[in-house]
Amino acid sequence: MVSQGYARAQNSLGLCYEHGSGVSKDGGKAAAWYFKAADQGHAQAQYNLGVCYESGIGVPKDTIRAVDWYQKAANQGLARAQCNLGVCYYSGTGVPKDTDRAAEWFRRAADQGNVRAQYNLGYCYACGIGMPEDMAQAAKWYLKAAEQGSTLAQYSLGVCYERGTGVPKDPVQAALWYREAANQGHALAQLNLGVCYENGTGVSKDWTSAAEWYRKAADQGSENAKTALRKMAKRSLFS
Repeated sequence: MVSQGYARAQNSLGLCYEHGSGVSKDGGKAAAWYFKAADQGHAQAQYNLGVCYESGIGVPKDTIRAVDWYQKAANQGLARAQCNLGVCYYSGTGVPKDTDRAAEWFRRAADQGNVRAQYNLGYCYACGIGMPEDMAQAAKWYLKAAEQGSTLAQYSLGVCYERGTGVPKDPVQAALWYREAANQGHALAQLNLGVCYENGTGVSKDWTSAAEWYRKAADQGSENAKTALRKMAKRSLFS
């Protein structure tokens, strides 16, 4: 218990150095304190050290060592480490690419409520990555992540409701989830919400609102939104 108490303090000191909280920001000192705690088996410090190695914070970038520390923390049940380990297996970063193992780690983290893992697991189900394609399961996991505020999940759930994939087709729900993602700045959601308002799909037809959302998406570089704005302007001229 005493060693774990020291480890918690060491990890906390590492966080202070990483973020410059009460001390000068110093990635090298952050990584050094994380290592002291991680070497004692502190799961959060192991995860933090994995992030340091993956991103090159205070240590030379080394994805193999990153995976090693993520694995140690993941084996102790730390959801964030499990999710990161899943991403490594999905992308082949520091380990040979293995989508089955990626999906397995995403599931472990998702079952603990990790929002990123919930979205990733939904994506795996939607695309048949590491498991048979199952849009009902995809929508289920998108919903869990969306309710926790995941912009990607909110947008993806909107698409599911718009197309009726994995859930009954429901334009009202589609517009609702597009709005949630759009309010967080998701350009495709902003475009799709503009389409909803232009056509009166799931919302009352409202060209002013349509133009507003198209403009937000266009400001982020969406060519489709720019085209939609030009078409609306032409129709206004000749109406």
